[in-house]
Amino acid sequence: MLLLATSLLPASTYADEGGASDVQITPKISVRGPRGRGGGKPSAVATGVLGSSPPDSSRRWAVVIGISDYAGTSNDIRYADDDALDMLNTLTVVYGYKRENILLLISDYAVNNATKADIIAAIDWLRGVEAAGDEVIFFYSGHGARGRANDGDKEAVDEAIVPYECTSSSLIWDGDLRSMFNDFDTSRIIFIFDSCYAGGMTDLKATGRIIAMACSESGLSYEGDAWQNGQFTYYFVDEGMLQGLADRYDNIGGVPDVTVEEASDYAKAKCAYQTPAISDSFKNDLLP
Repeated sequence: MLLLATSLLPASTYADEGGASDVQITPKISVRGPRGRGGGKPSAVATGVLGSSPPDSSRRWAVVIGISDYAGTSNDIRYADDDALDMLNTLTVVYGYKRENILLLISDYAVNNATKADIIAAIDWLRGVEAAGDEVIFFYSGHGARGRANDGDKEAVDEAIVPYECTSSSLIWDGDLRSMFNDFDTSRIIFIFDSCYAGGMTDLKATGRIIAMACSESGLSYEGDAWQNGQFTYYFVDEGMLQGLADRYDNIGGVPDVTVEEASDYAKAKCAYQTPAISDSFKNDLLP
């Protein structure tokens, strides 16, 4: 029998804190019990036709964020930091990223923590090292939030990632992220969000970009002992990419070549309780 445990931080009005109101911060849902069965084979995003080849490993950059231990104790979750470590491992082992080209942010670190200031500084670092034609990955696993924010877009309800502080004033809204990435030189950017309301991160859409999202705009994200991860990360990253189970098309002659689209198709077919989504503005399939 499936048992769920969840908590919602109560929605409140925070008009005097960063200009946002009706803010709801939502931890991932904790699943106690078996993994559950996914929805089967979804309509495929992957085409089997590769787009432009990835750049040399010296020109691939990533910021990988996983926050399980939030300020205090009442807001903690269990596996977001594991999600980040698995993403880091996959980028280096499977896709040949240089470790020094990846900035890992996990809560409770003395250096490279995951506070709002640290996350903004990490994006600034990305902006400082990337160049036209490079590849950039931004991975986030943790709480999600929604509310009414003055973040530069016209949405009635905005979505946000939740830094370590876990307060309304610390949230980084989708419009904020869009502004931070708008002046990047490269257009080859992959965003991956394993959080509640992740499907609302389509504000980041632009030519050449892919946004892989754990659930719909109004959906919740799940984690549990059966996966030892967030459910989406387990299927998208661990099984899909690291174990190569999402490799539907042999694009380059027997070499592991799981594209972002293949991983998305696989996760969507396997995930129970949530429906992953993707916004794909890359021409053909993207192999990191």
